[in-house]
Amino acid sequence: MEKKLMSVEEKKELLLKVDRALEDLRPHLAVDGGDIEVVDITEERVAMIKWLGNCEACSMSAMTLRAGVEETLRAKVPEITGVSPVNGAQIDNSEA
Repeated sequence: MEKKLMSVEEKKELLLKVDRALEDLRPHLAVDGGDIEVVDITEERVAMIKWLGNCEACSMSAMTLRAGVEETLRAKVPEITGVSPVNGAQIDNSEA
């Protein structure tokens, strides 16, 4: 079965939903001098995020990504199938 590609409008809408969902996390990240932004949504509906400020080099960013960002996005934007950072720590999905 062939997967239907996202339209430009669908992608814009998903980017907006993800950005809104991230608003709930930003104050917690800001406490430690960090932030997060969504840079893209892949055709597989994976949110590509970028760590900003202190989050970029933080040793806890992988845990924050899994326990905070991924959980929040899956709950608030169920269309999202995963989250992947373009910088900073990566998630090891082999244990998921």
